[in-house]
Amino acid sequence: MTNRKKTAVILINLGTPDEPSSPAIKRYLAEFLSDPRVVNLPRSVWLPILYGAILTVRPKRLVPKYQMVWGTYDGPIRNITAALARLVHHQFKKQQPDRQITITSAMTYGNPSIASVIDQLSGEGFDDFLFIPLFPQYSSATTGAVFDQITRALRQRTTPTHRFLDQYHQHTAYIHALTKSVEAYNQQINEGAHLVFSFHGIPESQSAKGDPYYQQCQATAERVAHALTLEKSQWQVSFQSRFGPAEWLKPYTSDVMAELPGQGKKNLLVICPGFAVDCLETIEEIKLLNRDIFLTAGGEKFRYIKALNATKDHVELISALINQHS
Repeated sequence: MTNRKKTAVILINLGTPDEPSSPAIKRYLAEFLSDPRVVNLPRSVWLPILYGAILTVRPKRLVPKYQMVWGTYDGPIRNITAALARLVHHQFKKQQPDRQITITSAMTYGNPSIASVIDQLSGEGFDDFLFIPLFPQYSSATTGAVFDQITRALRQRTTPTHRFLDQYHQHTAYIHALTKSVEAYNQQINEGAHLVFSFHGIPESQSAKGDPYYQQCQATAERVAHALTLEKSQWQVSFQSRFGPAEWLKPYTSDVMAELPGQGKKNLLVICPGFAVDCLETIEEIKLLNRDIFLTAGGEKFRYIKALNATKDHVELISALINQHS
């Protein structure tokens, strides 16, 4: 009898501190912001800044924000990603009970680390791995960073059979899931609501070097808008979460929020397609800070459309990706 492979699917998200405290946030930021994929300045220039001003001041300022979004037991990005993995796992066990497969989650930075999850699963006899970074649009700073982590982890052991999904920005199930999430607000769209697709930004210098992220964000938004039969005047793309003094992809979401009311667009829907699950950047930055910017500028109605999170449509999307690539 031929031995059947035991397949492990690892859903990988960005990461979060272990708890909403200054020491935990400092450890997380140190790991995250010291990655050359995230900040590609010369190390001799960047690391003194990071370990000087940034890690001295920023963790304390972030404590109230993390405390605000923190759940009963965990931060939203780790909690929801784990829940998504469990639901996909249960669906596979129900639909394909004879298949030797498990679906779990890991974080690029923080816990559970990619290396620790690979170690655990390898110890349990899994010899076939599918890595799915939950970043629909490829960016060197996200998907590329995941690839680096996996490469380092696999270098330490006998390399199992493995596959790596680097993007799914136009996958039919992804566009369908996003379209359905917007369609829940059809009444607002019929009343003239303007739709903003807010993606996480990257430095313009990275885009200029050939990173396809900007084009893939545009392609996602265009496909969803087409599925919704929206005119070009009814939607637009913006970029959020800018960090540091460098120029990032434009237009900045915060600027768009301030300008739209003056253009007569006072009824607004905002969706963040690049975020697979809700996190600090969607809950605090979009749902609260950018909402306030919009309303202060004269906006009247603001609705944030939640990330796909651990919904049925997201489970179906991840299941389709697994079936396609394993």
